[in-house]
Amino acid sequence: MSAFEFFDPGRLVDGELELKLVEKRPGMALLGRAPAYRFKMTLVGADVEAGSIDLRIGNTYNILMYGGHIGYGVEPAYRGRRFAARACRLLFPLARRHGLHTLWITCNPDNIASRRTCEILGATLVEIVDLPPTLDMYWQGERQKCRYRLDIGE
Repeated sequence: MSAFEFFDPGRLVDGELELKLVEKRPGMALLGRAPAYRFKMTLVGADVEAGSIDLRIGNTYNILMYGGHIGYGVEPAYRGRRFAARACRLLFPLARRHGLHTLWITCNPDNIASRRTCEILGATLVEIVDLPPTLDMYWQGERQKCRYRLDIGE
């Protein structure tokens, strides 16, 4: 099996939103963790963090069922500007470069803003699943995840 290769994502900008790469995390197969990129969301020309977004590369069971390929959070002062949806779109070319053409995004059923982000992106709610007690998300008090499927093409 060949080693995973991280790519240079280039400059990722949408209007005043810019994603800055802050970390490349190697996968840990024994823990079911895939390689991942972590970006901070900033305003162009500023280094103030407006949020963060991760892109997980792979199709492990945990990604497909519970964690999703993309995870994001937007700081309260920057909400309402669709930064999460815009940041996701900025990551689609990188995901496709890694051979991902279908992305799974998960969120808690009561997270209306994240569910709306998935709808804005054109994702389809497939199901709501119960989290197994063995997951770290379960230990943190989460019990269910909405699973959204998003086809991003070739």
